[in-house]
Amino acid sequence: MPTILRLLNWRFHFYSNEGTEPPHIHVDTGNGECKFWLETVRLARARNITPAELRRIEVAVFEHQHFFLEKWHEFFQR
Repeated sequence: MPTILRLLNWRFHFYSNEGTEPPHIHVDTGNGECKFWLETVRLARARNITPAELRRIEVAVFEHQHFFLEKWHEFFQR
């Protein structure tokens, strides 16, 4: 489960067995977690995250989208 980025109290990561799914990023907040698709950034699911925090995470995913996609392809195309 490689950690790609730590920002504020969020940990952005992949699960190593998910290479057959479209590119996405998981975000662990300590209290909850969410998953965003990356090719067209959109929320896949969220659990125990307030709407305000989810919007802030979404902004961060948009800001780092290309970086996350690059890391996804590096990791799963080995």
